[in-house]
Amino acid sequence: MTDSDRSEATVTVVSSLSEISRDDWDACANPAGATSAGAAEYNPFLSHDFLWSLEESGSATGKTGWLGQHLVLADADGSPTAVLPCYLKSHSMGEYVFDGGWANAFEQAGGRYYPKLQVSVPFTPATGRRLLVRPGPDADRNRTILIHGLASLASNLGVSSAHVTFATEDEWTLLGEAGFLQRTDQQYHFFNDGYRTFDDFLSALASRKRKAIRRERREALADGIEVVHLTGKDLTEADWDTFYEFYMDTGARKWGRPYLNRMFFSLIGERMGDRILLMLAKRDGRAIAGALNFIGSDALYGRYWGAVEDHPFLHFEVCYYQAIDWAIAHGLGRVEAGAQGEHKLARGYRPTTTYSAHLIANSSFRKAIADYLRQERQQVNRDSEVLSSYLPFRHEEPTEPDQ
Repeated sequence: MTDSDRSEATVTVVSSLSEISRDDWDACANPAGATSAGAAEYNPFLSHDFLWSLEESGSATGKTGWLGQHLVLADADGSPTAVLPCYLKSHSMGEYVFDGGWANAFEQAGGRYYPKLQVSVPFTPATGRRLLVRPGPDADRNRTILIHGLASLASNLGVSSAHVTFATEDEWTLLGEAGFLQRTDQQYHFFNDGYRTFDDFLSALASRKRKAIRRERREALADGIEVVHLTGKDLTEADWDTFYEFYMDTGARKWGRPYLNRMFFSLIGERMGDRILLMLAKRDGRAIAGALNFIGSDALYGRYWGAVEDHPFLHFEVCYYQAIDWAIAHGLGRVEAGAQGEHKLARGYRPTTTYSAHLIANSSFRKAIADYLRQERQQVNRDSEVLSSYLPFRHEEPTEPDQ
């Protein structure tokens, strides 16, 4: 690309994924060769199929407080070279990086916090790239353009803030250098340290923890319970009906109103079934619980769980142990089991830092948040050190408390 070509690159804002083709979006979000060494991982949540299904189903639209403001950087011939999944938000629900306290403080001081800009995958607390750039010699430059484009969009819209959540650490650093405030938090991920089988994983644990997990697995599958794995063409509308019942029950108890509607599950089943792993626990041939997972190039992402019967340790079996077992068997490097849950530590999931970056327009408000985030980052680091001492692995047993 010549200097004159570069000067003709343009950034536009589209309000719908329908305004950019699937191939163009995915060439930036999940470029070809994503499974090869040195390339970006394939992330199912960044795919056009997933994001468009959220929109087309009506789950993430302006009516639900998620109005698309996606940035598209195109070169001189009009071909998209970078995209940014961005939404104009009228609330802070479905984000998992909590800023409700900031909103209350700003509005009590006479400001208007909403609407705000949110760079994220709706309802999905999974780390992934947010500055989605095609590979090539101009990749770094295009990331910078996206960051400046986001700042310009926030200024032009007159919003209070712009938030980039569950970004990669490299992006977090880049955004910090551009003036965004940096925030950290924690999740719990399983890492496959070269295990060939689930028993290999167990052999790395302290004896007491190894025995506890075996006992939990036996008790979870008592009463004739079996777990079946469904993916690709094995997924049927009847399976989605069953799982949606589980999802609605759990969602109603957690959030009051679940974020996703029934159509969404049909759309992702049709468009990306090979990237979905639905685990159903059955008793006497009837599904009584289930967990929905998405398959990346090197990770299994656990997203939703639900049950209509309560059985001891069944949640741990279906969501954690079955996920570890499947990931090891399929050569994946890690399992991300969603937000929260210190109980995951005893089951081999390690504390893992997550990253977000925040652009605050009001200078006084920005200073107050910067002071808060400085202390919060220090606390997250301290918590990580303490939590790591509770892990069940053999060499870490001396500081492990009773569970």
